[in-house]
Amino acid sequence: MGRPGVGRWKSNEETRVVHACVPSLHAVMHAGKADAFIGNVPYGPLSTQFYDADRPRADASEVAWYDARLPRDAGPVLDAMCGSGRLLVPLAQRGLHVHGVDASAAMLAACKARLADAGLDAPLFRQNVAELNVPFRYGAVFLSTGSFQHLASEASAKSALARIKAHLVPPGLLLLDLSIPDAALHPPAAPLIEVRAVKLDDGARITLRSETLVNGYAHELSMAMRYEKRGRGGAIAREDESLTVTWYDEARIRSLLEAAAFDQITIEPAASASEGGHAFGVRACARR
Repeated sequence: MGRPGVGRWKSNEETRVVHACVPSLHAVMHAGKADAFIGNVPYGPLSTQFYDADRPRADASEVAWYDARLPRDAGPVLDAMCGSGRLLVPLAQRGLHVHGVDASAAMLAACKARLADAGLDAPLFRQNVAELNVPFRYGAVFLSTGSFQHLASEASAKSALARIKAHLVPPGLLLLDLSIPDAALHPPAAPLIEVRAVKLDDGARITLRSETLVNGYAHELSMAMRYEKRGRGGAIAREDESLTVTWYDEARIRSLLEAAAFDQITIEPAASASEGGHAFGVRACARR
């Protein structure tokens, strides 16, 4: 998708940002007050539908960024944390041999449908990238649009890099697209509450209410999100999701990659546009 959650795009519909004394999603979800209509589903069906409607395709410039850097003569490449295939599919359409990995069944189902609509096929694996173990080796692996930042703990990030390196063969290229969110650069004085909505092709509407807490010391954004889908007859479904993401500056990601036995590390322009904050790309090669 990479994966939603780091705040890299502007919504297709109006986004309202408020700082207000309203019932806390964090408190409601952690207190277990959600009714049977709601489940804590990471990247479940409603989340997938919302982000596919909100950001249906990657920008041409983002696709071109990866197309210009990924090798075409070193076997397949891996879109780790591929989400619903917003990058995987257009890259495959450009002739790249791309595989995909994601932990979300809903996201992979959407990716498979996108491939089918485009008359394409690609190996897809449901796995956590921190435990990556697939029967292929890759000339390059990429994690787009802040996906790597969803590995919020240092242990999971180190494990993911180790597993990625184990699956790389020459030239052993790793591409990351990272950002420091605006909320991290300018921490709000209160929880940041956003309300966004998208309209689906069938006329139904999904509203997302998110509440973000910033921990600058731990380099963490903790988000509680509630998706509610409504049709003409009222509420159809709801989904709750808790998400923690981290952020890296250039020095910190370089140190992490060097410790994981990557070298030839370069900082590059960001692959995708950023609404506020500071975004940048990273290129590295597995040390042999």
